Amino acid sequence: MDAETLRGVTAAPTDRPCELLDARELPPPEPLQQTLEWTADANGTVLVQVNDRAPQHLYPRLADRGFEYDTVETDDGVVTAVWQE
Repeated sequence: MDAETLRGVTAAPTDRPCELLDARELPPPEPLQQTLEWTADANGTVLVQVNDRAPQHLYPRLADRGFEYDTVETDDGVVTAVWQE
């Protein structure tokens, strides 16, 4: 499982570098906190987060910061790609 492959199942742009955050083993609210920390210095990178559930509490915060996102359920977990237009 790598960030490039997982990004491919989402609607995220493919012409940018990407980073992987495997949040399946992280307790709440760490996935949310780590993703929001990433938004402060995204620099055109796509974040690919893998979790065991959709990050519902993350979506409004991403929208408030001007980020796009797409979530897809896969065999590896719930994949959410986050990027800024």
